[in-house]
Amino acid sequence: MRDKHPEETEHAQLSRRKLVKYAGVGATLAAASPLVGAGAAWADEDRRPGDDDKTDRGNSKNRAWRAGDHHIHSEYSGEFDTTKSPIVFHKGADAVYPIVTNAIMAKNFGLTWAMCTDHGGPTHSKVNIEQAYPDLLRSRKLVPEVLQFWGMEFDAPSLDHHTLMIPRHEDEAKQLFELESRFAKYDAFPTDPARDTEAKMVEFLKVARGMPHKPLVIAHHASRSAPGLGVYGQDTPREFRNGNNAAPDVYIGFEGAPGHQAGPLNGGKRGGYGNHPTYGGFDQMTARVGGLWDSLLGEGRRWWITATSDSHVHWTRGGSDFWPGEYSKTYVHARQDYGDIMDGLRNGRIWVTTGDLIRSLDVTATSQGRTAEVGETITVSRRSRTDVEIEITFRPLGGVNANGDRPEVRRVDLIVGQITGPSASLDADTNPTTKVAARFGPRDWRRQGDSYVIRHTLRNVEADTYARVRGTSTDEAEPLADGLESPWDDLWFYSNPVFVHVR
Repeated sequence: MRDKHPEETEHAQLSRRKLVKYAGVGATLAAASPLVGAGAAWADEDRRPGDDDKTDRGNSKNRAWRAGDHHIHSEYSGEFDTTKSPIVFHKGADAVYPIVTNAIMAKNFGLTWAMCTDHGGPTHSKVNIEQAYPDLLRSRKLVPEVLQFWGMEFDAPSLDHHTLMIPRHEDEAKQLFELESRFAKYDAFPTDPARDTEAKMVEFLKVARGMPHKPLVIAHHASRSAPGLGVYGQDTPREFRNGNNAAPDVYIGFEGAPGHQAGPLNGGKRGGYGNHPTYGGFDQMTARVGGLWDSLLGEGRRWWITATSDSHVHWTRGGSDFWPGEYSKTYVHARQDYGDIMDGLRNGRIWVTTGDLIRSLDVTATSQGRTAEVGETITVSRRSRTDVEIEITFRPLGGVNANGDRPEVRRVDLIVGQITGPSASLDADTNPTTKVAARFGPRDWRRQGDSYVIRHTLRNVEADTYARVRGTSTDEAEPLADGLESPWDDLWFYSNPVFVHVR
């Protein structure tokens, strides 16, 4: 997945200082007006090539690493007055920024795709389709450089919040309305306890999988309610497995790095994890080598991680959040169209970073003349020598990040585990075969243009295997539990895995 066409960030015509000022006070039209005409203003009935989720998966032409964020809140994360009939919705009670303000800031911080994911509530499906969706359409016209997906922070039955990401198509608003009104556990009024069951979640996923335009579902802040390490709260390994079994091409992963990363800047918890902390800004399910993520990968599941802002209120205005793209980025190898971004997420062409520690990452496995990259599988024969060459190529930032720092990679880790098939227990949360196979420092990588290259050989790979990569700006051998340290001093990147199948 060489980034032969690096995505050139188009900076807004306003200065960063003015953008932050405008966005902070919500003067959206003042901030957006110079952007009108900066690119094609696509009308609602117009269609870009690739808008639909039916994309040519085999065509990698013009794919590049494109940064985005699938968990962003707007003023439509509000509150409901259920004493009135009909229920009255008040904007801005939980998150405060207009949809277009988030898009402007996403563009300013280098994102090319983003997604509005507002909270649900009683009859919120009507608020979404009647009020929020028209604002999204206006935002798409005002900031056409950022692909803006439609969806929500889904009140998943029996679970914590999830991204529900709708493919771009003519009836996207109707599709979300159908799913939210039928399955979101808080949409019914009066509350219906039958909606808050695992069986309802599985039913939702099966319905979603059967739709002509398949959505994506990704768990948010999966361990935020967990009381300890290896102890789970609202989200459990069993529920992830059952949901993924029901719809493996819809229910595809969880946030490796949750939002609310600016919490410590205002004396709060990183990620809002008040019970048990994050580790280097990453959820314990991801950060623990041989933990739950590795347990799922060890079953052969295609289960991916992402990183998001969960932006509600910027930390400079008393919140715990960074702007979309200011700190966390999810990179997808795709063309700049809605369908291929969705395809990249669905198929794991993803890596994530915090603090702009790096701006490009490729992980390639090569053996017996075959090659696979992140999210892909290489098949090798036992009859031949089964050494697998792993090549890691990363590109440092080369400038300053949003904090004015020049972050440096101090170490890169290659993590390898075996794929042994379905676990005997749906509650399993470890993979004892997973280990850090090699650690690399600056003396171990060589310069190649504006990138660095690391090569390592996995000898005699005799069983199905996966390999993933992480890197850090710290000296921590393993990410430590987070306290009140500045998130800018504790930066990490993670790739999704590449798979090796031995036949």
